[in-house]
Amino acid sequence: MSDQKLSHVDADGRIAMVDVTEKDVTDRVATACGRITMEPATLDLILENRIAKGNVIEAARLAGIMGAKRTHDLIPLCHPLLINKVAIEIEADEATSSLTVEATVRVSGKTGVEMEALTAVTVACLTIYDMAKAVDRSMAIGDVRLTHKSGGQSGIYNAS
Repeated sequence: MSDQKLSHVDADGRIAMVDVTEKDVTDRVATACGRITMEPATLDLILENRIAKGNVIEAARLAGIMGAKRTHDLIPLCHPLLINKVAIEIEADEATSSLTVEATVRVSGKTGVEMEALTAVTVACLTIYDMAKAVDRSMAIGDVRLTHKSGGQSGIYNAS
């Protein structure tokens, strides 16, 4: 464990929003991914666009974009950001009967977009669950993690 202090705790141990006033505006990018696993028949219904609620993939893509944009409303200490771009990719893996969701978020700002990318993935997976739960309540969301981040003082991170 390093001796770095937590950035969201002040000297008196109280929760505090990080002051980014003196930080430089830089281009920042974060990518996160996650997976939702389901019964093979459910995956087939989704891929064939035969879920009664509509096009699951496109609804999840839109929900992920909206989730990234609303992260500051959901996570108490996140700064509201003027997001430049949110890209959501959803890939089927028939071998594991799952959908992998990847979100990349870009901003020119004083703070990073890791939380926005993670929120986008999670909201997209939750939307898939919501739209297909009538046919498969056993779906499982997991493996949500940051895979890349660049920009800002901490530099570049790539998951191994």
